[in-house]
Amino acid sequence: MFKNILVPTDFSEGDTHALDIAVKLCSLDGGKIRLLHVIEIIANTSFEEFEEFYTTLEKRSYDHMSAMIAQVQSDDVEIEPEVAYGNRAHEILRYTKENHIDLIVMKSHRIDVEDRAQGWGTISYKVGILAQCPVMLVK
Repeated sequence: MFKNILVPTDFSEGDTHALDIAVKLCSLDGGKIRLLHVIEIIANTSFEEFEEFYTTLEKRSYDHMSAMIAQVQSDDVEIEPEVAYGNRAHEILRYTKENHIDLIVMKSHRIDVEDRAQGWGTISYKVGILAQCPVMLVK
């Protein structure tokens, strides 16, 4: 059913749970998971201005993703860590299209019933609305 799953991560609480669900879905069909972290570029600067800083962040990102993968690793599922640079929502959507992703599994915030409009600007909301493939939001 879903052979090419994307799990975006910002390394916050709940990301490992989303990855675990993706592993369970993939293990049914022998699919592949792409674990993606997007590093935001500082506004009004170029990559070259802070290249050493970004390189350090990229290395740390791969280290964090390796630790996440170790927590949920299954012999039946291939998990490939990737790093992209730019606006998080835009890069998740671009990556989804370019890599023919079948499903996005990502964590979502809990809605405050007193202030329901609060979550409209979140990455998960933007991806959920704009993605051209199914999106599973995990709470």
